[in-house]
Amino acid sequence: MKNLQTMKHSVQKGFTLIELMIVVAIIGILAAIAIPAYTDYTIKSRVAEGASLSGAAKTAVEVYWSENGTLTESGASITSIDVDFFGASGEYVSDVSIIAGPLIEVQLNTGTSKLGEAADGANTGGADGGCFTYVPTRSAGSNITWAVSNTCTNQGVAPKYLPKT
Repeated sequence: MKNLQTMKHSVQKGFTLIELMIVVAIIGILAAIAIPAYTDYTIKSRVAEGASLSGAAKTAVEVYWSENGTLTESGASITSIDVDFFGASGEYVSDVSIIAGPLIEVQLNTGTSKLGEAADGANTGGADGGCFTYVPTRSAGSNITWAVSNTCTNQGVAPKYLPKT
C-alpha cells in the first residue's frame, strides 16, 4: 500500500531532453523563416518613404499636365518645375527630382537596407543608395497613372523592394 502512495506522489515534474530539443528545433525553424521576412519588410518600409515624399512632385506634374494638356514645353520635357521647395528628403531618401520625360526619380540614402551590413548595397539587394523612377502614363481625357521602374541614373532598387503603384 505504501508503494502505491509513493507512486502517486512521484509524478513527472519537468520536460525530457527530447521534448526540449523538439521545442528548440521548432523555434529555430520559425526564426529561419521570420528573420529574412522581417528584414525585407523593414527595407520595403524604408523605400516606401520615397513613395511618400514623391507625392508633391507627382502632383506638380499632374497640375502642369492638366493646365497645359501636355507634358512637354516646346518639344522639351518639363524639368523646369522647381522641386527644391518640396523639401523632398527624409531619413532614408536623399533626393526627389523631376528629370527628362518627365520622370520622377527618387534617390535613397546609403544605410537604407539591413542594419549592421556594409553600406555598399552588395548584400542588400540593391536598396542601399539605390534609386527608382516614377513614369507617367497619360491619355487624352484621363488622369495620369504612374508606373514604378528601377531603371534610373544610379543603381536601381531591387524589384522586390519597389513600392506598389
